[in-house]
Amino acid sequence: MRRESATVTELSRVELLAGLPGETLTRLGERMERQDIAPGERIVLEGDEGDRFYVVLSGLLGATQAERGPRAMLRPGAYFGEVALLMNMPRTASVQAITPATVASCDRETFEELVKPLFTD
Repeated sequence: MRRESATVTELSRVELLAGLPGETLTRLGERMERQDIAPGERIVLEGDEGDRFYVVLSGLLGATQAERGPRAMLRPGAYFGEVALLMNMPRTASVQAITPATVASCDRETFEELVKPLFTD
């Protein structure tokens, strides 16, 4: 089975990534994995180890915290999972689909090589 990657067009709609050179966006897209999420399906669980970075390509996701309840609505162009990767800590929130959604994610190695520099500039 061929795993489907994210396109440069999709990634360029993510504000964080929009400033990346085209070549870097292409490499990132090739290393990201698309995933279709059904309504109600959980993508990450608060407290779990953070090993992937996600961008929202379509649909609506909700982020919640056990102590504080609903925290954010994530729409196309939003991203999540960066805190766990940047700070080397467990997930700070749970994220689940509210509507049918599509996300693209990359592993820690790809994040550190291509995305992390955007947070440290």
